[in-house]
Amino acid sequence: MSGAALGLEIVFVFFLALLILHRYGDFKKQHRLVIVATLLAWYLCFLIVFILPLDVSTTIYNRCKQAANSSPSENNNITGPYSTGIPITGKHPCFKPWSYIPDGIMPIFWRVVYWTSQFLTWNQLQTIGIAAANTWGLFLLVLLLGYGLVEIPRSHWNGAKRGYLLMKTYFKAAKLMTEKADAEENLEDIMEEVRKVNESIKYNHPLRKCVDTILKKCPTEYQEKMGRNMDDYEDFDEKRNTYPSEKSLVKLHKQVIYSVQRHRRTQVQWRILLEQAFYLEDVAKNETSATRQFVHTFQPQEPENRFIQYFYSPTVEWYWECLLRPWFYRILAIVLAIFSVIVVWSECTFFSTKPVLSLFAVFIQLAERTYNYIYIEIACFLSIFFLSICVYSTVFRIRVFNYYYLASHHQTDAYSLLFSGMLFCRLTPPLCLNFLGLTHMDSTISHQDTQPTAYTSIMGSMKVLSFIADGFYIYYPMLVVILCIATYFSLGTRCLNLLGFQQFMGDNDMTSDLVDEGKELIRREKRKRQRQEEGENRRREWKERYGNNREDSTRNRNVHTDPKESNYSETNTNRPVSKYTRSNNRAERDRIELLQDAEPLDFNAETFTDDPLESESGRYQPGGRYLSMSQRTIFDDV
Repeated sequence: MSGAALGLEIVFVFFLALLILHRYGDFKKQHRLVIVATLLAWYLCFLIVFILPLDVSTTIYNRCKQAANSSPSENNNITGPYSTGIPITGKHPCFKPWSYIPDGIMPIFWRVVYWTSQFLTWNQLQTIGIAAANTWGLFLLVLLLGYGLVEIPRSHWNGAKRGYLLMKTYFKAAKLMTEKADAEENLEDIMEEVRKVNESIKYNHPLRKCVDTILKKCPTEYQEKMGRNMDDYEDFDEKRNTYPSEKSLVKLHKQVIYSVQRHRRTQVQWRILLEQAFYLEDVAKNETSATRQFVHTFQPQEPENRFIQYFYSPTVEWYWECLLRPWFYRILAIVLAIFSVIVVWSECTFFSTKPVLSLFAVFIQLAERTYNYIYIEIACFLSIFFLSICVYSTVFRIRVFNYYYLASHHQTDAYSLLFSGMLFCRLTPPLCLNFLGLTHMDSTISHQDTQPTAYTSIMGSMKVLSFIADGFYIYYPMLVVILCIATYFSLGTRCLNLLGFQQFMGDNDMTSDLVDEGKELIRREKRKRQRQEEGENRRREWKERYGNNREDSTRNRNVHTDPKESNYSETNTNRPVSKYTRSNNRAERDRIELLQDAEPLDFNAETFTDDPLESESGRYQPGGRYLSMSQRTIFDDV
């Protein structure tokens, strides 16, 4: 197994980074260089998180071997590196861990990973040192970590509150509708400018290639509309001075890319938010169901896997969604809150070596006494994975207006992808150094002359400058307590709300107004989809009843006894015309299609309510039967 674990994790982490990047980026539309650079940055950062536990276990084995070979005559009285009192005898040999990495591999590996990530991060500042890079990363790390340590457990705890989630979804719908309308208006304005440029610059103009490049970035419907109005036979006038310059076309090209990306992103997010709102309303209605079978308002998409479809029955879905899932989120939130408390306590006490107060160091030293490498690697991985989740999740939640914004479902632009890769490269090295300090694997904290990890020897600790090693590196992480308190009381959210940036606050009048507005928007979209599904069901039933008869009658009307006679009757006005001519067939088909698409209105139907806590008449039944939704008046959406 020598080096096999390292190779497996290298391959696994690559596909993990590729999968996450596929969720946020668009491989088909974005530039290859952007995809490669972002993938490389994410891959290197994730690789550090997964490989560091192997480095820790290998370092502990090397320390044990070094201690055993340092004084052979005192082999029976040698103790562990932290004076645990357990001698290294035949009962406790220095056996190799299952994931042991041979000497010389890890320094080369960390050197390649570190300097590659630094090249991606500090390409324009080549003279900056390792200490400055780690200091800046630690400064940013504590800010993001303080937010994630509180927000992640709280978000999972609120995930068990269906009413809270539904109100927040309504609030998001109101905000997103404003952004969606603004994006549509901005796209229309930009397309109008493109239309004017397209009409002014003719086919033989020197800048026509630039205009064609801009047109390729426009939506398909706008390209077709502009193509129909284009006169390719009109030459341009060289004496005319109103032609746009190349610089203005470059600016217009950037505006087109931004407006199209923003419009597409808001459309996708609106559809996703609608599905989420419909789902939460269905859960609220099914919680009081006596049959304990989950009933959907709209027919859900059938899963591709028949195995999941067979076992995830409406009864199983009801127990999971309405009974088990809230408790699962509560338990998970409690576990995450315990982890957060451990991290905060360790960040405030990891500089103390006698006694050892950092809980991370205590856990690792207990496992080191018995040289339980599997436990060491699992404990290190879970610890650093939780720290990275708290930091990375904050990076994914940051939104700097609309310039930096990581959106799922392939809606992230190139600038945001590159900026996220840069942040990951800056945050991951100090994150891992901070973790080694919490576990006392860094000699700067433990103050012991022991073999350092390969990661510390290559990426460097804070020994370069004394005031950084003895001051900033030790005491600055204690500020995470202040940041956690500020996040717990939502001070940042309240400040943004006071400045005019609408934030979700449960006890705020503006929040209540936006919740009501979002609720009404969801109602309108729900009624619109209900009418569409009812119309489709009626058309489907009509086709099943009269489709075959209609095809037969149409086929009979199109049959002529003699093709020559038919053609002659259409061209010669003196001959008698057949009863069913081609024009009559066309008119008959139009009349039938018009009658088919007509939907009768039932003014005597019962009204229905859209309150998610009340019952609703129109639902998709598990057996496949769809009950017709009752209608309101025709002027509801006006």
